[in-house]
Amino acid sequence: MKGDNYIKLDFPSRSVNEKLARSAVSAFALQLDPTMDELGDIATAVSEAVTNAIVHAYPDCIGVITLRARILDGDCLEINVRDRGRGIENVEKAMTPLFTTGGEERSGMGFTIMDSFMDKLKVRSRAGSGTSVTMLRRIKSRRA
Repeated sequence: MKGDNYIKLDFPSRSVNEKLARSAVSAFALQLDPTMDELGDIATAVSEAVTNAIVHAYPDCIGVITLRARILDGDCLEINVRDRGRGIENVEKAMTPLFTTGGEERSGMGFTIMDSFMDKLKVRSRAGSGTSVTMLRRIKSRRA
């Protein structure tokens, strides 16, 4: 699929920037004329992906998170959140509901939420090299 339009943001892994990422992708997605429910799902999935990078990729330091979003043919929004942090040793295990390495205050539901709110979720990671989370969401066309 060829991308018609895109954005790219690099920002420090500070918790305050989760709102920036959420707002930027929401504003970008508006060109597809999503419903409020669709927009809420997209914003929540982005929040989860960025929060995972902040909490798990860079637990003891500030690193860089790269966020990319693009519009693909067929009114499909592709979102990629990438870090160059410590990575995930076992992606399959990390995607299991309630599994967390973030301590008692974390629910372990981040990937489950992303998967339930998006049409497709792909997580690639390598220990010591970072993680890439790619999410796709098709927006139902309401054009006449």
